[in-house]
Amino acid sequence: MTTVLVTGAGGPAGVSVIRSLMDGGHHVIAVDADPLAAGMYLAAEHAAVAPAVEAESFVSDLADAAKRFHVEVVVCTVGEEMLVLSGREHDLAGAALWLAPHDTIVTCLDKWRFARVTGLAGVPVPPTALGDPDGDMLTPVHEIPGPWIVKPRFGRGSRNVYHVDEPAELGWACRRTPAPIVQTRLRGREFTVDLLTDRGGRLAAAVPRWRLETRAGISTKGRTFEDERVVDVARFTLATIGLEGAANLQGFVTDDGQVMVVEVNPRFSGGLALSLAAGADLVGEYVRAALGGTLRPRRLRFRPGVTMTRLYTEIVAA
Repeated sequence: MTTVLVTGAGGPAGVSVIRSLMDGGHHVIAVDADPLAAGMYLAAEHAAVAPAVEAESFVSDLADAAKRFHVEVVVCTVGEEMLVLSGREHDLAGAALWLAPHDTIVTCLDKWRFARVTGLAGVPVPPTALGDPDGDMLTPVHEIPGPWIVKPRFGRGSRNVYHVDEPAELGWACRRTPAPIVQTRLRGREFTVDLLTDRGGRLAAAVPRWRLETRAGISTKGRTFEDERVVDVARFTLATIGLEGAANLQGFVTDDGQVMVVEVNPRFSGGLALSLAAGADLVGEYVRAALGGTLRPRRLRFRPGVTMTRLYTEIVAA
């Protein structure tokens, strides 16, 4: 049994990680800035409130929790927290923390930088341009074919994301989007791949799943599938940006059969529960590798055709 501290205990990824670790017999410490976060209750008495990542004391408070609970591994499920913790791995009271390289985290959190870095390397990404908050697109419209999607350069989920069909609407969407970028809107089947590499960045596990339905950017219905083309593109993308550890890649198989990459998050995904239910022990093997162990391929196999549908439920505490 390993003592594992999980940050972002209120998010879908944090909840899935907590449940997986507890099912595996590990001792889980849930951490979130919200004392009412669902994961705080799942972990019962083993929880700690930490300030938001913007607070100066974020790292020191996390270290205090790690010391108080004798934590062996920290699993961070929030990308912005990873950016702050990068380079501070030795400040967590001896707990192991396995993150992607700092530059890789920066690239993943900056959607414009991600599109530029991967596109120049030959990763299939949609045409992308910077938008101007004053309402202009800084690249001629004909270079970014429509229809379009306008979204924040920095952001998560579906907040401030607009679908645009007419060129005249681009200015309206850019003015309503903080630090906007403009991309060609892809048509086809949307997917996520839950990924795990070894310490050398070599792909060890890839679980593709169709995003059959999403709400607020989180998959609410999904189904695992096999497609070597999707896995090959995911492998090339991770190698291009130098990512290691846990990640998830989002993209489309377009109507004309192309595999296109939209973004990569350097963390476990909000839809992780489906990949875990399909048999891939991504969380347990991540913890094993964080402690210096070798990843076991047999623990990372998955079953295609497993379907998930999400429901809302309640946790009631006296």
